[in-house]
Amino acid sequence: MNSTLRDLMLDATRLTQQGDLQAATRAIQAALALTPVDAEGEVIDVVARTLDEPPPRPAAPRPTAPVFDDVPGSFGAGTHSCAAGQRDFKLYVPPQAGERPLPLVVMLHGCTQNPDDFAAGTAMNEVARREGFYVLYAEQSQQTNPQRCWNWFKHTHQERDRGEPAILASMTRRVVDTHRVDPTRVYVAGLSAGGAMAAILGQTHPDLFAAVGVHSGLAAGVAKDLPSALAAMNSGPSGPPRGSKGPPTIIFHGDADTTVHPSNAQAMEQALRGGTHGSAAKIDQPGKRPTTRHVHHLPDGRTRLEYWQVHGAGHAWSGGTPKGSYTDPRGPDASAEMVRFFFQHRTGSH
Repeated sequence: MNSTLRDLMLDATRLTQQGDLQAATRAIQAALALTPVDAEGEVIDVVARTLDEPPPRPAAPRPTAPVFDDVPGSFGAGTHSCAAGQRDFKLYVPPQAGERPLPLVVMLHGCTQNPDDFAAGTAMNEVARREGFYVLYAEQSQQTNPQRCWNWFKHTHQERDRGEPAILASMTRRVVDTHRVDPTRVYVAGLSAGGAMAAILGQTHPDLFAAVGVHSGLAAGVAKDLPSALAAMNSGPSGPPRGSKGPPTIIFHGDADTTVHPSNAQAMEQALRGGTHGSAAKIDQPGKRPTTRHVHHLPDGRTRLEYWQVHGAGHAWSGGTPKGSYTDPRGPDASAEMVRFFFQHRTGSH
């Protein structure tokens, strides 16, 4: 590897660690443009590379009781293993646990984040405490992706029975089985790479997830490798996203996002709106960014799709708190709006 390429890759690593994803993306693009193939004829594996999935631990029989104390109001950690792989997680148990079966929201963090950071920034646990639902935060392994990005752009992680979709679905089912969760009210949401993986899960597991939230993410199937992922992030998808069906979906995206191009949200809206009639309304809340809310209803009146276009917002969780990374406190409250949207839907009803 020549010194110029190595310097670009080191710069990309340093910028990613500092949280400057825009500059890191430019460094990766420069590296790809400089020499996409090495002397052996193999594609260079740059900073945002993915590694082979480490061999999973032998799968234990599915437990019939909680694997840690199901204490109302607790935020505990665990590890899940299945045939497809292993991931850590954290689970928030609301004060209402045990009274009746409650909904579950699965949260998928963005690159460089972890469950604690994501929980703090989105304040989803606070919403769960108020509304009464479990929150499962899956954690990406740094062994699998050095920047803790979910590998949404690899074809090996875009199918139902393999890779990260299989791991995340298995983890979700485990929580449903071991806690008093209503299996018809299970939802998934994510930010950036996590949003892209949430969109994939909606396509691969519509029987498990009753609704999906995609914040600053990309539609399923818009990339198969790193170069196509960077192209979609910078300019939008080159063609129609994969899949026009799946669960009801709510999309949040800032129209000033320079990390994931806003046209990705628009393409997702176009792909998922089939058979609906839509309307758009301006929302102006005191002290908040102006927003255009696009709503698409099915002929029977049920809401199929919402797209919140947050004007002037960048690559950050709308309405989040400064306690976490990649948040925009000035935006409308994405956590509360996603939960409102989620609770309109159950599996088997769409």
